[in-house]
Amino acid sequence: MPLRESLDPDNSLWDWIAVDLYFYRNKAGLSCAQLGRLLHVNRQAVSNLEAGRLKLDMTKAKILDELWDLNKHFQRLVKYARAGHDPNWFKAHVIYEQRASVIKTYEAMVVPGLLQSEDYARALLTEGRRSKDVEAGVRNRMSRQAVLTKENPAHLWVILSQNALDWPVGGPGVMRDQLGALLEVAELPNVAVRILPRSVGAHVALEGSFKVITVKEGDVAYMEACGGGRTTQDPTEVAERRIRFDEIGADSLSRALSKDLIRKTMETYA
Repeated sequence: MPLRESLDPDNSLWDWIAVDLYFYRNKAGLSCAQLGRLLHVNRQAVSNLEAGRLKLDMTKAKILDELWDLNKHFQRLVKYARAGHDPNWFKAHVIYEQRASVIKTYEAMVVPGLLQSEDYARALLTEGRRSKDVEAGVRNRMSRQAVLTKENPAHLWVILSQNALDWPVGGPGVMRDQLGALLEVAELPNVAVRILPRSVGAHVALEGSFKVITVKEGDVAYMEACGGGRTTQDPTEVAERRIRFDEIGADSLSRALSKDLIRKTMETYA
């Protein structure tokens, strides 16, 4: 199924924007190339906007509203899409993740999905009660990890809070295996794992987990929230997350010392 046909404007403001862009462009009898010239982008960018691969910014929304005399229709949609939690946040997040060339992630409490063992993922999904079919959820999570080992894999930069190492998800055996898996994947040439020690104390990292994902079109930020999450391509928000990742990294252990701490923590689960 083409990506545009999978859009659901009843459940996602960003999908609504993409569907309306396609509708109004065709109503006006414009090709993607013609509209692209008006928006100062190429034909492919317009196609990506209509498929939901790119998100409309406020500058382009204003051009569209003035072009078609829409009384700020697209500007309002963009405003509220940026402010709210998209019900399809996870679908968008996974699409960006699979297309990524670089993923930078900070996790405050748990090992991130791309590095989870099956039993660790199963324990989280079971206790989280957010998956009706736990085993399907585990399979989906494991399949996402192919982004790290495929041809031309993504470069993954991970910073974990020390809390993620010694919070006993699933019990001692599960944690011992999970930390062993973490050490194993940290040996991949495209993966770097570092630990933020609790000794740092109060820190911007306490505000929560997030990612910065680099795709062909630029950087996308993903922020976790209770019961969901949010992706954004807003330049200001993305820049803030880049800076925050660097700040957290400045106080994190080196790769070698991080591996030492992971090994020492594994011993506590013997």
